[in-house]
Amino acid sequence: MRRRQGPSLEEDAISTPPSPAPALRFGVNYTPRKGWFHAWHDFDPGLAREDLAQIAGLGLDHVRVFLLWPLLQPNRTLVRPSAVDQLVRLVDLAGECGLDVLVDGVQGHLSSFDFYPEWTRSWHHRNVFTDPEAIEAQALLLRTLGRALSGHPRLIGLQLGNELNNLVEHNPVTAAEVDHYLDTLLGAARDGLGEAGGLVTHSAYDAAWYGDDHPFTPEASARKGDLTTVHPWVFSADCARRYGPRSPEVHHLAEYGTELAAAYATDPARPVWVQETGAPEPHIPAADAPDFARATLLNAAGCTHLWGVTWWCSHDVDRTLADFPELEYTLGLFDSTGRPKPIAEALSTTVAELRAASASPAPRTTALVLHCTPSTRSVSGPGGAFFDTWMRLRQEGARPAVVLAEHAEDTAYLAARGITELIEGK
Repeated sequence: MRRRQGPSLEEDAISTPPSPAPALRFGVNYTPRKGWFHAWHDFDPGLAREDLAQIAGLGLDHVRVFLLWPLLQPNRTLVRPSAVDQLVRLVDLAGECGLDVLVDGVQGHLSSFDFYPEWTRSWHHRNVFTDPEAIEAQALLLRTLGRALSGHPRLIGLQLGNELNNLVEHNPVTAAEVDHYLDTLLGAARDGLGEAGGLVTHSAYDAAWYGDDHPFTPEASARKGDLTTVHPWVFSADCARRYGPRSPEVHHLAEYGTELAAAYATDPARPVWVQETGAPEPHIPAADAPDFARATLLNAAGCTHLWGVTWWCSHDVDRTLADFPELEYTLGLFDSTGRPKPIAEALSTTVAELRAASASPAPRTTALVLHCTPSTRSVSGPGGAFFDTWMRLRQEGARPAVVLAEHAEDTAYLAARGITELIEGK
């Protein structure tokens, strides 16, 4: 094992990363074009099927879907059978279009809006992360969804919910309490799916990786559930504004997020799912969005741990709906009328090219060592010293992995990951 202090690796082409394995998955987070997620109030199978057929037409193989928590569980002990039936119907429709589905369960946060059932609010306020009865209610919801979906031939799995750590501000919680919460709900989801199985996962926004002392930790993301999900957004830590929308830092952000996530796993073979990434204006101007999408997919596909990439999102938010942050109105591959945008063509073409490739990506034999504590997590985020060093190595032609300092002397772990050389990070 060789160790050295700084970058001086030989030049390696970074514009054409190695080809991915054939099993790599590409999909989109499904946002209904009519009514956004409020469409669940008046579920229209015909409209949903039209949306899903458009998605399938791009050559994508899966969608991630969301049903609002208050509509599913208006009372702590009531999960509405009609709402569950609508969700199952949507999964059926996706299957008819040739799409597999990941279902998110406890939908408390979407696109800057929080959705709490009334039994968690006002006079009935309960901390959704720490109140035992609130936790059991969420477990009931996940078990119910799991049983309804168990054995469905197009089901990828069941996720606890979308970026639940967005709810921390109004639900104070410690890292230990988060661990208990996640363990309980992951167990409930697994129990609901039963022997038929399917992936059981959870997700967090980037504060879990970059936020000093954030109670949702990288370890929880990388060691709980069946795989690690990452949501590498270019607005996190002002990445795009700090480095520029066409910068290597932006084009390699999803790749970096995948390698960072792999470092925190105790299982050297644990997959990483880039479950959300997108081209939000003005961080990524519309004219740059196709190139950004292509670069993001090509670079992420060079990661040996990658499970797949799921773009955010399918359809723009209709501007007749009020009070969304400006960037939410233009994130779709299709506009709100269902017309494909240039980014859709770029994504579709790139996916087809990657699927046509036959070789797996080459192992990353060199790794940058991350010295990080819970209170210094920001060093690994945009603007941090470690992040900048990794990006500099990448621009010089290297393809660095990431290794935590605690694993740097573990020869068996390094051998399992194929790492033969370590560079000390800053």
